[in-house]
Amino acid sequence: MTRFLATERSITSLHPGDGNRLRLFSGSANPALANEIAAYLGIPDGPRVSKSFADGEIYIQIQESIRGCDVFLVQPTCAPVNDHLMELLIMVDACRRASARQITAVVPYYGYARADRKTAGRESIAAKLVANLLLASGVNRVLAMDLHSSQIQGYFDIPCDHIYGAPVLVDYLATRDLGEVVVVSPDVGGVARARAFAKRMDDAPLAIIDKRRSAHNVAESLTVIGDVKGKTAVLVDDMIDTGGTISKGAQLLRQRGAERVIACATHAVFSPPAIERLAEPGLFEEVLVTNSIPIPADQYFPQLQVLSVANMLGEAIWRIHEESSVSSMFR
Repeated sequence: MTRFLATERSITSLHPGDGNRLRLFSGSANPALANEIAAYLGIPDGPRVSKSFADGEIYIQIQESIRGCDVFLVQPTCAPVNDHLMELLIMVDACRRASARQITAVVPYYGYARADRKTAGRESIAAKLVANLLLASGVNRVLAMDLHSSQIQGYFDIPCDHIYGAPVLVDYLATRDLGEVVVVSPDVGGVARARAFAKRMDDAPLAIIDKRRSAHNVAESLTVIGDVKGKTAVLVDDMIDTGGTISKGAQLLRQRGAERVIACATHAVFSPPAIERLAEPGLFEEVLVTNSIPIPADQYFPQLQVLSVANMLGEAIWRIHEESSVSSMFR
């Protein structure tokens, strides 16, 4: 059973040209996800020209009239982050100059989200800078999924709808015979996320890994706060980048007697050497991620399960277009 509430509606009459004003266009970052969203909505992924010139400059042309339309641009700003971000900004500018009524940037993965505050002198807060760039380009609204920190919503001076991948992950786990479950946060900063996840899993107990980070992408796990012995430990995070945090957490859980370890994350960033760490035999029973970021075929490994968030994003897009509640999807 899907744990977000879809509206009861007919989507067979949404094809452009019949008077409907909903349009969807994909950038180059994740066209497969955009096509799934378009299929859910019953509309095509809109025609456009997207190419790069010899010097690396990006060219975008929208190839149908969008005057007065409600336009949704699907583009996670994943690697190469700067290219995909710039492409999104140029898409927005093209739509603004084509007289779109409203432009919503659908950003399943928000690059630079970890640069959300200053941790040392003379650092940039790049997450805020990206929000400023989107606003300057002409975006009227942002739809994001599992931002690294919830305060990023406040970086936007326009509406920002924030949705979560947890219902898709929990739905999959509900099909598995997990036995006695404990939800584990890989660090203190992720406790709120893990607590919300545990609540969705019939109020499963919570454990926390006490971790200290000595440098960027370097984590040292120290101890587990909570009982994991003989249980299925579900490690929950918003993203897996190099895999250092979550793999060291899994090793510690195994040492503390966890019978099974399952990793859950919305965003599969998978920077090297993530695949080698996650695929280590006997560490993870499964690694669950979503398709917010495309995963190349050479990055698949036996424990990996990729779940689609297309229907959830499609439902959120529909509700924004219809000016109805997005948050009520998760009640």
